[in-house]
Amino acid sequence: MSTTGLQSLDYIVFFIYLIGVSAYGYWIYKKKNTKEVSSTDYFLAEGSLTFWAIGASIIASNISAEHFIGMSGSGFAIGLAISSYEWMAAASLIVVAVFILPVYLKNKIYTMPQFLRERYNPTVATIMAVFWLLLYVFVNLTSILYLGALALEVTAGLDFTYGIVGLGLFAIVITIGGMKVIGYTDVVQVIVLVLGGLATTYLALDLVSIHFNRPGLFNALALLKEQADSHFHMILPKEDPFYKDLPGLSVIIGAMWINNLAYFGCNQYIIQRSLGASLPTARKGILFAALLKLLIPIIVVIPGIAAFVLYQNGMFQQEMLDGNVVKPDHAYPVLLNLLPAGLKGMAFAALTAAIVASLAGKANSISTIFTLDIYKQYIAPHASERQLVRVGRYTIYVAMGIGILIAPQLRVLDQAYQFIQEYSSFITPGVFAIFILGMFWKRTTSAAALTAALLTIPLSTAGKFMYPEIPFLDRMGYIFLILCAVIAAISLADPKSKNNPKGLEIEASMFQPGRSFVVGSVLICGVLAALYTIFW
Repeated sequence: MSTTGLQSLDYIVFFIYLIGVSAYGYWIYKKKNTKEVSSTDYFLAEGSLTFWAIGASIIASNISAEHFIGMSGSGFAIGLAISSYEWMAAASLIVVAVFILPVYLKNKIYTMPQFLRERYNPTVATIMAVFWLLLYVFVNLTSILYLGALALEVTAGLDFTYGIVGLGLFAIVITIGGMKVIGYTDVVQVIVLVLGGLATTYLALDLVSIHFNRPGLFNALALLKEQADSHFHMILPKEDPFYKDLPGLSVIIGAMWINNLAYFGCNQYIIQRSLGASLPTARKGILFAALLKLLIPIIVVIPGIAAFVLYQNGMFQQEMLDGNVVKPDHAYPVLLNLLPAGLKGMAFAALTAAIVASLAGKANSISTIFTLDIYKQYIAPHASERQLVRVGRYTIYVAMGIGILIAPQLRVLDQAYQFIQEYSSFITPGVFAIFILGMFWKRTTSAAALTAALLTIPLSTAGKFMYPEIPFLDRMGYIFLILCAVIAAISLADPKSKNNPKGLEIEASMFQPGRSFVVGSVLICGVLAALYTIFW
């Protein structure tokens, strides 16, 4: 597939974004910097982030190249059903804000391994800390760099190697200022991301209306429904060829909840934005992120469906092919290439913003876990605050350097994103079982948690290869239930668990959000109910 590249006006728009974000980040750094920066201030921006900065930062860290390229491709191939990953995430974020976040804040938790250390023991915490570091550096960071550079190469003709190095260096500039800089620059990143994404959506709908000679955006949306009715069903039947990817009701009442709650509630990369704020501010921030989640399918899925309709009616016949095979992931780049000068630069900036924000968030989490859970615990227990911040910055340099070196090697994989997603998620059932039972069942023992941590990967591997016909989400749900049963059996077999000193004190008052949060949650859930009713 060829690309038309960027024109002069596109470069001007892009560099305005690049310089603007960097300058704003530097201004935030100088404005909020103090002579003695504490480690909690550097890693968590303690008390410094507003609710809108927290919400925007969660979304900016979550959305990356795989959403623009991969989810648009899924919109082309599957349709609106892929939006369940975003829309059900909005509901999951509300649950995290009400039930999981208060437990962290009441116990002054700064990292996920710290929670495991205090609730269970150092062995469980260290095993998971090392695993998370390996996963974040060698899988997540490298895959974001790889997919990001690949997306920029396909959409703008940017050299792949230059793309990896440029993205890595830009992310370092944003990350070394700490969570305050990341949080506030992410607000700009999200604005750019949304505006650039909406520009592509507008173009896609405009192309549909012109092609069928029915001008107007609402006419274009009606045309999409007419021309691709099968692409507007949220719940896929068993006979659907993509049922294994989105197994029917599992996306509403099944293991999609486990996937989302583990990702948004037990993942340093995401929850870290909320751990330095007060409970009311953090809850509002997460609610704001849930609201933004409702918009993501408009930006990334609708263009994919529009590309499908246009392809079915004779457009993009060559552009969508790789040899003789239709490649859904070409949908978004094809649309980008049709944007007029200036708007393409904005869309290119939106894609870059999504990639860099994800890199910065991931690098900050790597830095936080290594510094607070490895370096401070085992290497230098008496390190000063200044020394911890310095080590945190060095960790960012090393992690990004490793990512830049390894990312090009991923080109040997035909389906890098799918491969990485499935195998990195093998840990999800165990992580969620350990966290959720550790929070809400006092009898959960350290031995039970350690057993679940060691079993989750072997069970996931066995499930994939012994029962390949079971959809991935369903398999994750079954393994979660098995691990919960294992944890319960081991804990109940230990008579000391009745008076477990490690059990957390839970009070009903912790789970009572304010009136404004309840109103916002009801509105979001109402929108979700309407969407699933209309597009069932």
